[in-house]
Amino acid sequence: MRTIDLRGRELTAAELLAAVPRAQAARDLALATAAEIVADVAEHGETSLRDQAERFDGVEGHAIRVPQHHLDEALAGLEPAVRSALEEAIRRVRIASAAQVPPDVVTEIGPGARIEQRWRPVRRVGVYVPGGKAVYPSSVIMNVVPAQVAGVRAVALASPPQRDHDGRVHPVILAAARLLDVTEVYAMGGAGAIGAFAHGVPSLGLDPVDVISGPGNNFVALAKRVVAGIVGTDSEAGATEILVVADADADPALVAADLVSQAEHDEQAAAVLVTDSSELAEAVAVRVAERAAATRHAARVQIALDGPQSAIVLVDDIAAATAFSNAYAPEHLELHITDPRVDEFVNAGAVFVGSHTPVSLGDYLAGSNHVLPTGGQARYAAGLGAATFLRSQQVIAYDRDALRAVHDDIVALSGSEQLPAHGEAVTARFEA
Repeated sequence: MRTIDLRGRELTAAELLAAVPRAQAARDLALATAAEIVADVAEHGETSLRDQAERFDGVEGHAIRVPQHHLDEALAGLEPAVRSALEEAIRRVRIASAAQVPPDVVTEIGPGARIEQRWRPVRRVGVYVPGGKAVYPSSVIMNVVPAQVAGVRAVALASPPQRDHDGRVHPVILAAARLLDVTEVYAMGGAGAIGAFAHGVPSLGLDPVDVISGPGNNFVALAKRVVAGIVGTDSEAGATEILVVADADADPALVAADLVSQAEHDEQAAAVLVTDSSELAEAVAVRVAERAAATRHAARVQIALDGPQSAIVLVDDIAAATAFSNAYAPEHLELHITDPRVDEFVNAGAVFVGSHTPVSLGDYLAGSNHVLPTGGQARYAAGLGAATFLRSQQVIAYDRDALRAVHDDIVALSGSEQLPAHGEAVTARFEA
């Protein structure tokens, strides 16, 4: 991991943003490629999806629309320990997601003047679950449960076909879908799956969805940007990020373990440590090298750690670390500091406080959602939750006297905007 030394420098907001380690070139390339793939699916449908499966997944002739017996077989063959863990994760995420659903509220503006603020679910959702370098049944839960809690009636799920499973979706992903009673499942992956959800594929019986959610690599994340406006999307949950803010009292072994745990996702994963202790930085660097070499996916981890998106950042104090973190706006933020002033860390997808709250907890069983904004989007975007699938709707009801009370004001304002017919529409209700 490279070192970025920001000590002794007073950085402006723009300079902090420039100092943030990012693999921008990779994202630019991914955007162009994703746009081409989505356009091809929109034009050629199933033919395009099959070409992509052969090209990217090494699969051909498979059933893109997953038959029900694949789901049933997958659940029947699921290891009991994994099933128990999935069921517990479902329980916890369902509880936390239910707390995110706002109640309907009626406001009396005045006598006879009433506005109801209510939330309504979208009709149909497309959930993407990655399945390339790793298998993510947890992502099935993180996407489907909040949609169900929000009241979505139709959930379609897509995950890449697996060459090692005769072109089927990975059985653990299928089993998780079956546990949640999701029966519309497609063996399709990457940006092509996002395009299929947005545009529909008639030959597969795949109708367009209203909202697409789910994590993935940068191609998946940027395909969502391509289809935004055609459908709603969650935040761009692309290649994963972890930023650890740590002081001299942090345990370097735990910090290193958490950095490596996220680097194993993908070669584009970002692992960043920000600290005001050069001694801790040196100790973490040693521990990271040891863990990276010994882990199962050592080659993948090393590429991620050596990439421009990963670094150890040295700052003067925790205040500077806080400013850097807020500029970075990480997907995952861990605070290994003696005095974690959580309220000051305003930009993060999710904040993990203390040495016993690793990101891995949030990935599986914290009850929080692990589909979170990446690439700095946590400055303005939220992680996935029940609200992702809800729309705020206002219902307005005024009686005659309540409308009369604001008649003159409406006429005055419509006249000032040179839209007199607006005022006349109100006046018409009081003409003899």
